[in-house]
Amino acid sequence: MDQTQPTWIKDPLSILAEGAERGVVVQGGKIVELVGRGKEPTAISPLVFDAGEHVVLPGLINTHHHFYQTLTRALPAALDRELFPWLKALYPVWAKLTPESLQLGVTVAMSELLLSGCTTTTDHHYVFPAGLEEAVDIEVAVAKRLGLRVLLTRGSMNLSVRDGGLPPDSVVQDEDTILADSARVVAKHHERGEDAMVQIALAPCSPFSVTTSLMQKTAELADKLDVRLHTHLAETEDENRFCEQMHRCRPLDYLEQCGWLNGRTWLAHGIHFNAGEIKRLGKAGTSISHCACSNQVLASGCCPVCEMEEAGVGIGLGVDGSASNDGSNLMQEVRAAFLVQRARYGVDRVSHKDALRWATKGSAACVGRPELGEIAVGKAADLALFKLDELRFSGHGDPLAALVLCGAHRADRVMVGGNWAVIDGAIPGLDVTDLIRRHTAAAHAMQAG
Repeated sequence: MDQTQPTWIKDPLSILAEGAERGVVVQGGKIVELVGRGKEPTAISPLVFDAGEHVVLPGLINTHHHFYQTLTRALPAALDRELFPWLKALYPVWAKLTPESLQLGVTVAMSELLLSGCTTTTDHHYVFPAGLEEAVDIEVAVAKRLGLRVLLTRGSMNLSVRDGGLPPDSVVQDEDTILADSARVVAKHHERGEDAMVQIALAPCSPFSVTTSLMQKTAELADKLDVRLHTHLAETEDENRFCEQMHRCRPLDYLEQCGWLNGRTWLAHGIHFNAGEIKRLGKAGTSISHCACSNQVLASGCCPVCEMEEAGVGIGLGVDGSASNDGSNLMQEVRAAFLVQRARYGVDRVSHKDALRWATKGSAACVGRPELGEIAVGKAADLALFKLDELRFSGHGDPLAALVLCGAHRADRVMVGGNWAVIDGAIPGLDVTDLIRRHTAAAHAMQAG
């Protein structure tokens, strides 16, 4: 797509923006004009994309994932288990990851996300068996090939079973190795500025898989390198009990002691915080990634989203790992978040627009990218376009509501930075049949024995 020439996304069926009834004009990777009802673009001779059959959203933003877990979906040994026994069942399988299997797992996850209308995604990769030292580099290469905007986190674990943690010895690394590679991947891959396509954050896995020293030194390194911090926190009551036993305090207290309770940090799950802790999160500017599907599959609980937002806590959405979801579809996650929070709080407090906001503007704030997640002049030209021509939408009234209530799951067009990354429901140049064949073979090889 010619970035120098303006393109008018013309006359959408509906659009999640005020004053853009006739669409938007994009140029140079940015939204340069909103075209209101009865108006014409001021741009001279724009190219035209007829969006008359499309509902246009800001590109969805995924704030928590584990790409490699697409290789262990619906694994029999991990079915019907809560988090800790689920992890114990899966760690030995994940220890068999190779560069080739990771590349396939990442390609599947990113492709699923793109096809669901996701334009920016995070990933939390924390498993580094021997031979997989360049995992983040592999992820960067796939993202560039697919044209997806990413915030990849250099995860870590250095507390194995022999030290009182959960992971096996074969997937953890020592502190010096972790910190050195964290600095390496930031120096090599992290881009700054509003047009950044690849960014890096630092992400020790959880309080039960890393040492206090690593938590503290990672926070210091993130501050020095000016990158964001991410980890799992308050996902289960087991985690609370572990922290109280191991560290003599609750998880949020531990986080604060380690220098993490600040605006640089966003946390996955955030289910089991008390009222006082929620206020502290809001005051600190720490955000939460709500992972509705994963939380329900593992029966972990339900994130208290409304109380958090009332306390000033930013909320984004995350699909979480494809071994607990078991998918990578962010549009389906929007519906799941809407349903679980509507059931919790009632019709007066949660609407379909809230769920869409969490996945767009909320998620953008969660990962420190305010130039994303909104259809407005000056924002990035990241857009997701959905058709309502499937049987599930027949007879719909409100098109935006239909996306959520009727269960949209596949975008027809996806634009990232002004470029079409999905066209007619497909990723250009991607042989999906071959990808499924190779990915399935890699998954079965890992799961064997």
